[in-house]
Amino acid sequence: MGVLRIILTILFVIVSIVLTVVVLMQEGKSAGLGVISGAAESYWGKNKGRSMEGKLVMITKILAVAFLALAIVLNINF
Repeated sequence: MGVLRIILTILFVIVSIVLTVVVLMQEGKSAGLGVISGAAESYWGKNKGRSMEGKLVMITKILAVAFLALAIVLNINF
């Protein structure tokens, strides 16, 4: 069980670092002047899920779930 705990701890640290980097790579949610001119309804606004920003959001969600799951598993005293 000691080896499994070490592996999970190393995985936890890696997920933490990658999650931090991915969150820092994302753009801010402030709309700016694009909302006033209607730029949010453009092609890029409608297809944001297929862009790099959409992929970063999906990766963030997956890493956050993995972070939470690993934190719970590592908190169990086995």
